[in-house]
Amino acid sequence: LLKSTSSNTIMSGIGNLEGNFKVQSDKCTYEEDAIVSDYTYQTTIVEDGNVVKPISTEMQFRTETKVGKVGVMLVGLGGNNGSTCVAGVLANKHNITWETKEGTKSANYWGSLMMASTAKLGNDATGKSIYSPIHNMLPMVHPNDIVWGGWDINGSNLGDAMKRSQVLEYSLQEKLYPYMKDMKPLPSVYFPDFIAANQCERADNILTGTKQEQMEVLRKDIQDFKKNNELDKVILLWTANTERFAAVEEGVNDTAENLLASIQRGEAEVSASTVFAVASILEGCMFINGSPQNTFVPGVLELARKHQVFVAGDDFKSGQTKMKSVLVDFLVSAGIKPVSIVSYNHLGNNDGKNLSAPSQFRSKEISKSNVVDDMVASNRILFEEDEHPDHVVVIKYVPYVSDSKRAMDEYTSEIFLGGKNTIVMHNTCEDSLLATPLIYDLVILGELCQRITMKNKSKGDWEGFHPVLSLLCYMLKAPLVPNGAPVTNALFTQRCAIINIMRACLGLAPDNHMTLEHRLESTLDEQLEKQQAMRTNGNGYPNKKAKL
Repeated sequence: LLKSTSSNTIMSGIGNLEGNFKVQSDKCTYEEDAIVSDYTYQTTIVEDGNVVKPISTEMQFRTETKVGKVGVMLVGLGGNNGSTCVAGVLANKHNITWETKEGTKSANYWGSLMMASTAKLGNDATGKSIYSPIHNMLPMVHPNDIVWGGWDINGSNLGDAMKRSQVLEYSLQEKLYPYMKDMKPLPSVYFPDFIAANQCERADNILTGTKQEQMEVLRKDIQDFKKNNELDKVILLWTANTERFAAVEEGVNDTAENLLASIQRGEAEVSASTVFAVASILEGCMFINGSPQNTFVPGVLELARKHQVFVAGDDFKSGQTKMKSVLVDFLVSAGIKPVSIVSYNHLGNNDGKNLSAPSQFRSKEISKSNVVDDMVASNRILFEEDEHPDHVVVIKYVPYVSDSKRAMDEYTSEIFLGGKNTIVMHNTCEDSLLATPLIYDLVILGELCQRITMKNKSKGDWEGFHPVLSLLCYMLKAPLVPNGAPVTNALFTQRCAIINIMRACLGLAPDNHMTLEHRLESTLDEQLEKQQAMRTNGNGYPNKKAKL
């Protein structure tokens, strides 16, 4: 409750907009097949001599409104994430409910930024903040409408794969099994040197032949999937085992030409994930890497730029690292100096089994360890140049806990006048139930980015996002960014980038959180008068479906 100078109460709160909305502005035009907006992009340049200059760039954004029919091919379709991803869509699509000891549960997309989160649009006439589901801001693909397929080194049908993963409640598995028992993954690429030796017992559904021959099979699989399902576009996403890091070698994978030649002659240092990425790019399909290995060697990135195909990675950011990207941002932003971060995990799913091998763990350790770097570098009051907190990551395989990963973190910080502050956190993560919504988000946002172009009005050429699609970094532990671009790990900065680009596509200014309308007597009194008039007239609050 807020009070005005006259002691009359202003009822200020939050409202939610139902359904789609339309922007009424001379900065936003709805064409037959696109939304076109005018946007002033405002930045600040800091020059030598401590001179700070505001810069304004007049831009236009164009968002194609036809989504088309989308297909997604998962590498690792029969794994915990892959089978849970398909199961989740089927549960939502068929409005499945199931019984648990806590009562009846129903399908939802909770955990998905794009499907279960909201963004502030603005205020209504009385000062109430109005929020909209993010998926209503622009035309987006719905997970229920996506055609799902893919590959796996294990040939079990998805019904059995779902049971094997032990992720979902048994009563839900029973209802989903009839839908999933006839779905089988395509044979996949299996290079034993890149994943743990303990995975060999699962590998009964693998391609044979040279690396070039296997890549050609993958390309044919993509072509057939697109044709048979009458798709407008296909997106590939790696949710298979973590691989060891590939050595980046001159003449092998350092350029696109060398990489293609290396696949042709079967070079040992070309990983399965890189073969999938190359096949995807050559077919004009976006490729997203949900694991921590260096799939995107320099040759892959050059190939993506040459073909103007999106790539994004690396490694799903679902539990411990997501919390870390929030907590360290809070500590550093609050002027508190984290000096020691110790992170311990144990899990019992197949991901944990694969990570029990040292070279695969090293890939994961690297992706988890770099998450605090940009936040530390942002505050030279607390940290000297090249100074970092002690940061240790431990992962152990404990089969009994299955998909229910335990994450324990200790954050030790220096505070006022030499004091110490220690925060200890225990996080029980249902690993695949946190990671699966990220798959939906990566696909939904990635597909949307394929339909957005923009231009500087003074130059006149339309262009899309850089082929290294860094906007997806909210969902990824070790964000892949274009050469020369900074890496951002702070979670809410990543989220704001997504929301504000969507607002730009509608000709709306960024939500800057200044809320001056709630900090000045004059504007608060105006809001009070409007509320009193509405109560007097018996009108209540404005219609939630009113146009902006």
